[in-house]
Amino acid sequence: MAKDKKPKCGLCGKTENLIKTECCNEWICNDEDQYVAFTFARNSCHRNHRRLTLCAFHYDNNHDGDWTDCEECKNGFDTEDYVNYGTNEYNFKKLSNPPSFESTRCYMCNTVINRMIDEYVMTKDGFCCSSCGVASCEK
Repeated sequence: MAKDKKPKCGLCGKTENLIKTECCNEWICNDEDQYVAFTFARNSCHRNHRRLTLCAFHYDNNHDGDWTDCEECKNGFDTEDYVNYGTNEYNFKKLSNPPSFESTRCYMCNTVINRMIDEYVMTKDGFCCSSCGVASCEK
């Protein structure tokens, strides 16, 4: 006798309070109510997938076909953001052969900035890491 398989979130593995994503029909936590506005927390599986993946972007913009080979998606972002949104941990499926790109660096100290995770400031001179500080970057 086969055991009933209880659905689980494809991102975190939880089995309670699940819904299916609109974009890719995958089980995911129904947890957007856990997010506190303007905290930029990454504590909501549903919000992370909805806001930080090419899958959701592709769906929201009514693009045709599969997001992994969509030229509109590829041309809608600079290469670094395209790769980040297509390969991060909030995807159920990831880009299999992402294009290479030159990492963003702080124009003051040359530290690599991961624009998906790190805090930074964009100024007229370029990207500035949080270590250099907002005040220093705006001078």
